[in-house]
Amino acid sequence: MARILVTGSADGLGHLAASELIDQGHDVVLHARNQARAADATAALPKASGVLIGDLASIAETRELARQANESGRFDVVIHNAAVGYQEPRIETVDGLEHVFAVNALAPYVLTALIDRPDRLVYLSSGMHEGGDVVLDDLQWTRRRWRGAQAYSDSKLYDVILAFAVARLWPEVRSNAVDPGWVPTRMGGRGAPGDLSQGHLTQVWLATAPSTPSGGYYYHLQPHRTHPAASDPEVQAAFLDACASLTGITMPGHS
Repeated sequence: MARILVTGSADGLGHLAASELIDQGHDVVLHARNQARAADATAALPKASGVLIGDLASIAETRELARQANESGRFDVVIHNAAVGYQEPRIETVDGLEHVFAVNALAPYVLTALIDRPDRLVYLSSGMHEGGDVVLDDLQWTRRRWRGAQAYSDSKLYDVILAFAVARLWPEVRSNAVDPGWVPTRMGGRGAPGDLSQGHLTQVWLATAPSTPSGGYYYHLQPHRTHPAASDPEVQAAFLDACASLTGITMPGHS
């Protein structure tokens, strides 16, 4: 039995992954952005062992979420599932950061850096990451004209970069990224063509299988191609530096 934290587990793929993991007998802790969502998550998955609360759009609340996680006891696995989609306009967080980047990329960075190191890390990316751009001098979209789909693609590329960077820096941790497919969740939309019943299985496999790799990107249990920038140590280092500059938090092992 593993102790597993799943972020963004009030609904969608996070809920499905948490439900499957509970059914397998694992000790699963949920996460929601506020008390109302936490109540929904607990009602939907009453066998979960708890729920942590923190809005990932806020650096302070994300820090507090990491503190809650560490105080609750060490996790064997953390699944970074929480995300926002590509159909929203450009909005700024309480920290003055672009919302899609802050939730999808910066929050996983903060949690990875601050939560006591688990045995496994799983980051939810997207096939759209292949169309992402690494634009570290305009992460907040103040210079470029806003394009929600591009901002989302960029953020999901940063998730793969983060997963691969952690795999390189922490060889004792199995760190991987996942494309769950375009599936009909609240974020994906009703018209999404993917099979929802398959969307959560790869992250469950990476979290629990006896022998899994590290530093990979997977789609439906199989290795899949990635944006070439994700495997570039210089790009990884530059991304970690950018996140450290924004948060004041340095990734352990990165100098």
